[in-house]
Amino acid sequence: MNATLSHSRFGPFVTRHLGPREADVAEMLEVLGYPSLDALIDAIVPVGIRLRKPLALPAARTEQESLAALRAMAGTNQVFRSYIGLGYHDCHVPGVIQRNVLENPGWYTAYTPYQPEIAQGRLEALLNFQTMVSDLTGLEIANASLLDEGTAAAEAMALTMGAAPHHDDPVYVVDRHCHPQTIAVVSTRAEARGVKVIVTDVAGYSFGPGDAGCLIQYPNTLGAVIDHRGIVERVHAVKGLVTVATDLLALALLAPPGEWGADIAVGNSQRFGVPLGFGGPHAGFLATRDAHKRLMPGRLIGVSRDREGHPALRMALQTREQHIRREKATSNVCTAQVLLAVMASMYAVYHGPEGIRGIAEQVHGRTARLAAALRAKGLKLASDAFFDTLVVETDAATATAIHQSARARKINFRTVSATQIGIALDETVSERDLQDLFEVFSLESPVPSTQHPAPGIPAPFARTSPYLTHPVFRSHRSETEMLRYIRRLEARDLSLTAAMIPLGSCTMKLNATAEMVPVSWPGFGAMHPFAPREQTEGYQQLFRDLETWLAEITGFSRVSLQPNAGSQGEFAGLLVIRAYHRARGEEHRTVCLIPQSAHGTNPASAVMAGMKVVVVKTDAQGNIDLADLRAQAEANAKNLAALMVTYPSTHGVFEDGIAEVCSIVHKHGGQVYMDGANMNAQVGLTRPGDIGADVCHLNLHKTFCIPHGGGGPGMGPIGVAAHLAPYLPGHPLVESPATASGTVSAGPWGSPSILPISWAYIAMMGPDGLTEATRYAILNANYVAKRLEGHYQTLYSGHAGLIAHECILDCRPFKVSAGVEVEDVAKRLIDYSFHPPTVSFPVAGTLMVEPTESESKEELDRFCEAMIAIREEIREVESGAAARGNNLLFHAPHTLRLVTADAWSRPYPRERAAFPASATRQHKVWPTVGRIDGAYGDRNLVCVCPPVEEYAGVNGEQ
Repeated sequence: MNATLSHSRFGPFVTRHLGPREADVAEMLEVLGYPSLDALIDAIVPVGIRLRKPLALPAARTEQESLAALRAMAGTNQVFRSYIGLGYHDCHVPGVIQRNVLENPGWYTAYTPYQPEIAQGRLEALLNFQTMVSDLTGLEIANASLLDEGTAAAEAMALTMGAAPHHDDPVYVVDRHCHPQTIAVVSTRAEARGVKVIVTDVAGYSFGPGDAGCLIQYPNTLGAVIDHRGIVERVHAVKGLVTVATDLLALALLAPPGEWGADIAVGNSQRFGVPLGFGGPHAGFLATRDAHKRLMPGRLIGVSRDREGHPALRMALQTREQHIRREKATSNVCTAQVLLAVMASMYAVYHGPEGIRGIAEQVHGRTARLAAALRAKGLKLASDAFFDTLVVETDAATATAIHQSARARKINFRTVSATQIGIALDETVSERDLQDLFEVFSLESPVPSTQHPAPGIPAPFARTSPYLTHPVFRSHRSETEMLRYIRRLEARDLSLTAAMIPLGSCTMKLNATAEMVPVSWPGFGAMHPFAPREQTEGYQQLFRDLETWLAEITGFSRVSLQPNAGSQGEFAGLLVIRAYHRARGEEHRTVCLIPQSAHGTNPASAVMAGMKVVVVKTDAQGNIDLADLRAQAEANAKNLAALMVTYPSTHGVFEDGIAEVCSIVHKHGGQVYMDGANMNAQVGLTRPGDIGADVCHLNLHKTFCIPHGGGGPGMGPIGVAAHLAPYLPGHPLVESPATASGTVSAGPWGSPSILPISWAYIAMMGPDGLTEATRYAILNANYVAKRLEGHYQTLYSGHAGLIAHECILDCRPFKVSAGVEVEDVAKRLIDYSFHPPTVSFPVAGTLMVEPTESESKEELDRFCEAMIAIREEIREVESGAAARGNNLLFHAPHTLRLVTADAWSRPYPRERAAFPASATRQHKVWPTVGRIDGAYGDRNLVCVCPPVEEYAGVNGEQ
C-alpha cells in the first residue's frame, strides 16, 4: 500500500482527517530513511500478528451520506413525552449553553486539566459545579463529577468501606426503594469486592455492628419524600455511614441530606440542562463530609496559588489517584464527565438561585395539581409527600387501559408493577402537557392553573437554608453577560482549536464537525433511556452497526457498549473473566498479572474486581520480561485469572513477544485482558483477538473520535471472544441473562448519545481510511522522534530505533546537567503555545509524546522546533550562560501580567520569555496564571468557590 492519498480511493473525508499531505509524507519518509510507508510499517509491526486481509467494513461514505444515514436513524426513534423518571428527566438546555459549550470545540476538544496554567476556565466551571452540589446537598465537599448516579452510589459504597470500622464480612444495606439500576450497579461492585449487600425496606431494618453503612433514595424511586432521620441515627449508632441518592432540583425545595445527618450524597446532575441522550453522558456527583475528603473518588478541584502569590485553581489531592496509588487507589475512575458538569454548572449560573427555585416550584406545583385531580377522581396515590413523581395505584386492567391511552397520545409512563403507574414531571411540562395528562386519566374537572392545591412537601421537609449564594450564581442574568462569561472562561484554556495536544496514551485527534452534529439532534438527545423498545429502533440500529464494526476491528465475537469510561471497560472485562472462571468451577482463580509499565487504572480495576495483583517485571527495553512472566504464571498457575497487557506497550513499542505472552497465560489457565488505550496503532494492521487476547476495552474517546471534553465524556465498550460472550454485562431494566457478570453503568448502553460520533467516524473513514489513519499515526510519531534525535533520547524503541504511535523522551539527564526538571520543560512548552505531553508517565522524569494522524507536518515541525529550542535553553544553563534556578525554564510559564509589569528582574529579556518562537507572535495562547504551587493547595484545601475578594483575584487576569 503506497503512501498516496486520493479522493477516488479514500474519499474526501479521509484526506481531511489525516494531517500530512502527499508531499509531506515523502519528506517525512526521507527523514526516516524509508522508501515508502509500507516499508516503514513492515519494519515496525511484527509480521506474525499482521492482519492478512482488509477489514470487512462498509465502504467509506461521504459526510453528506453519513449524516443522511444518521438522520434516518434518528427519525426512526419515536420521541414520546416520557414521564418515566427513574433519575432521568427532560429539561430545557439554554441556547447560550448548547451553542457555546456543548457544540463549541473550544470546550469539547480540551484535555483533562493536568496542566492547570492553561486550564483555568474549565477549572473554574468545575469549581462552580462542586460549589453547586455542595450547596444543594448541604455537605462540605463535592467532587468534580462521576460517571452517572449508579456508579456514584457504588463509589460511595467503596468510600463507606474505607471509612467504616474494619469488618471481616462487611454488610452494606440498600433500601429497596432506590432506583433499580442503582441497586444493580452497587450490588455488582459490592459482590466483586466481597461486600454483602442486603436489599430491604431500610425503615424496618435492625442495624448491627457488621453493617458498614446504607444507601437510601430521597425522594425515593416511587417519588415519596420520607423522613430518614431515625435511620441516620440508627446507622450512626453502629458507626456506619449513610449515603443518600438524591435529586438536585428537588433539593431546591427539600431539606438537604447534609442538614439531617447524611454522610454522603450522590446523584445525577442531568436535569440541570443536559439532554436525556437515551441515558448519557451525564455528570454524576458525590458530596461528603470534610473528614472523608482523602477517601473521595474521582477528581477534586481546589484553590491554590501560583508562584507570584495569585489565586489559581488545580486538581487537588492528586496523590489519591490511581495513576499514583495504583492498586491502593481509592477508585479506578480516570475519565470524569467534565463537559456535562460544565453544562450543569453553567445552568446554575444561568438561572441563579431564584431561577432554580422557580423551576422547582413550577415542577412541584404542576405535580401537586395533577395529584389533586387524581385524588378527586378517586384514584389512590402511593404517597402524599412528593416532589415531582406520583405513583397511581389501581387494578391491572385499568393500568393497562391507562398505558394504552397514554401511548395513543405519544406519552410514556413508568410501569412500576401491573397495578402501579409512575408519573414523573419535569421543567418541560407545559399547561398543554398537563391537560393531556388529565385527558389520559379522564379527569373531568382539571385543577385550574390559578388554583394552588395542597403542596406535596410537608413543612418538616421544606428547605429553609440558602443555596447558590456565591456571586458567580447571581452575576450573569442577561444572555449577553452569560455569553461573555462562557467565552471568558473558554479563553483561559488551551484546546485543539489552538494547537496540537501531543499527549502520550491519550490520542487527542481531530473531532470532525460532521461527527459532532448529530449529538444535538432531538432524535438522539431527547430519548429517555427506559422508553419502550419499539420506540427506539434508530438507536438499536446504531448499536447493531457499532457492535458489528467494533467486533470486526478487534477480531472478537461480541461487543458490549455498556461501560461508559475506559476504567469501567477494564472493570467490566475483568468481571467477565471472573464470571467465566466461576462458571467452570474455578472461583479460586483471582490472581491478575500486571506489568510494571501498565496504566494505573489496571491494578486499581483489578482490585475493584476482587483480584489480587501480582506485578510482572519489564526488561531494559521496556518490554514484558518473558522469563519473569513465565515464573509468575507458573508460581500462580492454580489461581491465575488473567493478565492485563497494553499493546502496543505503554512504552510505545510493538513487542515482538506479544503472541508468546498470550500463550504463556493461556497455558496456565488464565485469560488475557488487553487494554485498548493504544488501539490507535492497531486498527487495520492487527487485531487483539488475532493476537491472542480474550477481552479488550476500547476508548472511543481516543481511537474513535469522541472528544475528551476537558476530561470526559468517555466510552469504554468491551469486545470478547466467543467463550466469554455469555458473561457480558446485563441490565435489570432491559436484559440481564442469568450468566451476565453484573451491571456496570446506570444506563443499559452507557452514554448512547455520543455514539453517533464514532459511528460517523468509522462510516466516513471506511476500512482503508481507518487503516491509513493508523499508518499515519505511526508515521507522525516516528517523524517526531527522528527530528528530536540528538536533542532528546527516546527512552524505548523497537527494531532499528523505531516506535509505534508514541515515544518517551528522557528528560532525567537535565536534572544533573542543568538542574532542570521534566516539569520545567513541560511548563516552558506552554510559553511556545503548546500543551505539554504526558509528564512522568509511564516513567518518572520523562515526556510521552503522541502526535496522532490528524496533525499536519507543519504542526509537527512547529512542535519539534519548540522542543529543540527548549533544549538549547537547557544548554545555556549547562554552559553557565544562564543561571541554575533563575532561567527561562525555571520561571515558566510566563503570564501576560508578568511580562507587561512595570518591574522586570529576570536575567533574560521579556521578549524571550513571552515570544520564544516566531509562531508565537502570530498566535499566542497565554497562561492565565504562573506555575501553580500544588502543595500549598493540598495543605490549604478549598474546594468550593472562594470568598468574593479572592474570587475577583482568580478572575482578574484575562
